Amino acid sequence: MKIAHVVCVYPPYRGGIGNVAKDFSFLMKSDNEVTVFTPTQNDLKLEEKKGIKIKYLKPFLKYGNGAFLPQLFFKLKDFDIVHLHYPFFGVSEIVYLAKLFFKKKFKLIIHYHMDTDNLSFFSKILSIFSWVIFKPLFEAADKITFASEDYILRSRIKNFYQKNKQKFYLLPFGVDTDKFFPDSNKKEKNKINILFVGGLDKAHYFKGVNILLKALSSVLNDKTILNIIGQGDMMGEYKKIVQESKIEKYVNFLGGVNDCELVKNYQKANIFVLPSINSHEAFGVVLLEAFACGTPVIASNLPGVRSVFKDKQEGFLIKPSDIFDLREKINFLIADKNLRQQMGINARKLACEKYSFKILKERLKKIYNI
Repeated sequence: MKIAHVVCVYPPYRGGIGNVAKDFSFLMKSDNEVTVFTPTQNDLKLEEKKGIKIKYLKPFLKYGNGAFLPQLFFKLKDFDIVHLHYPFFGVSEIVYLAKLFFKKKFKLIIHYHMDTDNLSFFSKILSIFSWVIFKPLFEAADKITFASEDYILRSRIKNFYQKNKQKFYLLPFGVDTDKFFPDSNKKEKNKINILFVGGLDKAHYFKGVNILLKALSSVLNDKTILNIIGQGDMMGEYKKIVQESKIEKYVNFLGGVNDCELVKNYQKANIFVLPSINSHEAFGVVLLEAFACGTPVIASNLPGVRSVFKDKQEGFLIKPSDIFDLREKINFLIADKNLRQQMGINARKLACEKYSFKILKERLKKIYNI
């Protein structure tokens, strides 16, 4: 079967949507012909293919993660399944037109990743056409997948979901529990290692890195350290907060790291933090990676995110944008070694029993009717 994934970004760009598209593609490539269509990222090295065809298309227009790729239209006609990762402004329209024109050719599946309510003025202008065809696009879809009902019921498409539940299929994300695993030789040192992983660009402003840095301004000392993995145009702003808070010696900006270093950092971490501030964070794949490495988490109590794990079991939920609540939960975990270790055990168990790639692959096969 020929499967196409259409996605606005793709690794090595660090972002949930691209990583999910990569995981879906990887799991289906052994028995199917899988192709990923994504805009070129001029400032990044191209991802190794590893058995997946990746077609980088040069945008006619591009702003943020939106792009206009009219050449995609005819490239979709020979596929059995087209899996569109939504939102993708500028391309959703192309996929919709292709579905109408080639409606007997391919099955359209849309994965609804997140809302896009807090766009800049210019982004809102560019997304007008996408919203005009929003309802027809979703009506044309054969199936719509989503990672969390908790999120969908509070999202922009909740009314469409409630009226068309027969089209929707729950598809939680997954993690490679063979690649991400605890370090059996890990020994807790005197220094507590706190970790954040995520994009540091304007498209990922909602990750709450500024909240994390302000919360840690009175926590970091010679016995604690914060490692930040990610890159982007907001790094300078975050470094300025670090300097103003006089915590430079306790914060490491590691930039983009390879997969091996990423796993090692999860394994070394005592606490993983995802302090997102709004509904642009709809799940948090990085939470699954931390779980698989046996690392307890602290994450914002947001629709979708809060359904990934149980509060006080694998970690703690915090009030979004609440510096004091975040600081309190971090201090609580720092002070209780036994709790950190037990939450880490719970986290690894959850990753293996609910989010492993084996489980995700079976879910995908059912949705694709393979």
